[in-house]
Amino acid sequence: MNRREFLKTTALGSMAAGLISIPYIAKGAGQKVIVIGGGAGGTIAAKYLKKMDNSLDVTLIERNADYFTCFMSNEVIGGDRKIESIKFNYERLKKHGINVIIGEVTGGDLNAKTIKVGDKSLNYDKLVVSPGVDMKWGAVEGYDEAASEKMPHAWKAGPQTALLRKQLEAMPDGGVVLITAPANPFRCPPGPYERASLVAQYLKHHKPKSKVIVLDAKDDFAKKGLFEQAWKELYGYGTDKSLIEWRSAANQGKVSRVDAAKNAVYAGEMGDEIVGAVVNVIPPQSAGKIATALGLTNDAGWCPVNRKTFESSQAKDVHVIGDACMADAMPKAAYAANSQAKVCAAAIVAALQGKEMVAPAYVNTCYSIVGHDYGISVAAVYNYKADDNSIAPVQGAGGVSAKDASAEDRKREMLYGLSWFNNITEDMFG
Repeated sequence: MNRREFLKTTALGSMAAGLISIPYIAKGAGQKVIVIGGGAGGTIAAKYLKKMDNSLDVTLIERNADYFTCFMSNEVIGGDRKIESIKFNYERLKKHGINVIIGEVTGGDLNAKTIKVGDKSLNYDKLVVSPGVDMKWGAVEGYDEAASEKMPHAWKAGPQTALLRKQLEAMPDGGVVLITAPANPFRCPPGPYERASLVAQYLKHHKPKSKVIVLDAKDDFAKKGLFEQAWKELYGYGTDKSLIEWRSAANQGKVSRVDAAKNAVYAGEMGDEIVGAVVNVIPPQSAGKIATALGLTNDAGWCPVNRKTFESSQAKDVHVIGDACMADAMPKAAYAANSQAKVCAAAIVAALQGKEMVAPAYVNTCYSIVGHDYGISVAAVYNYKADDNSIAPVQGAGGVSAKDASAEDRKREMLYGLSWFNNITEDMFG
């Protein structure tokens, strides 16, 4: 299957019928399903639960009336997109018959099957938790929520995205932009390197005496070969005039401490001080705090699940999807969350009707825009392995962009990435 056919197959929810092979499901008895979190996983779970069984009473709870997508937020930071273009609300979801509550879940009793929103208690038959991630404040010494107002992480889109963009605009030509990348696992593995690319693109055209330094807690990263190839072609990577410098953990790149007052980070074995004009600290992460409050996380801060159904390993009739869950080879990415949500919805409907769930399959595709008319991507299909309750990639399915791709191919990949964004947001909020 070529790339165009793959994209057609996986676009806009055809995956639900094509990859998950959902059978026709008769209407049930109006059981209640609550979905916590209105991001890439939660919106899709709520929407497809109603699609699969319209008699279900589905409630989506989200703390914010407006949702800003992290995907494509790097284009906002780089100046090629307005922040309004990544802003969405939940009005159209209501037309599917989904009850939408804008409020914060403050707790719950999973034994009694109740969730508390403010001073109101809601009961459920099944619960889906899709809380995304929260920053692990203090995991990097000196980096707390207050420090993020001076050194933005911008790893949750919205005000932090706007702050980082504003800092880049105010930075004098010749200033250094520091981006710190955490160790795995974290949300959107290629994200820091796409961000470095689009910041470098902005500097190239507006502040050519400046540069980006990526300080990494790892010695490797997603799509590394493709990123480095693009950096060489677009930003002089590897030369004295390179707009991007990447320092691996083995090359004094791991940051152990920051000082927000000095706009400084301390990296490497000797804790060398590096001062930036703009400092973007992407800290270690864990499952969203409500997952911890409900007792769904392990010691590492993530949520173990049954990979076939995404039911929590720690609570019956509770399912966890998206960035918060442990899904083996699947990355913590928006399209992975979309795929998991559809599998989870199918599992819940089958369970509520006392039916056997079909064997699931999963998919992920991720585009990175690294410059004007230059995109790269990775795509993968996964199967469930019952013998060890794991999700494993299907050998020979998917792949990454070709290294010898033409300029026309790179432009096409960029356009595919823009189309991917339009499709996934329509699937979420349309």
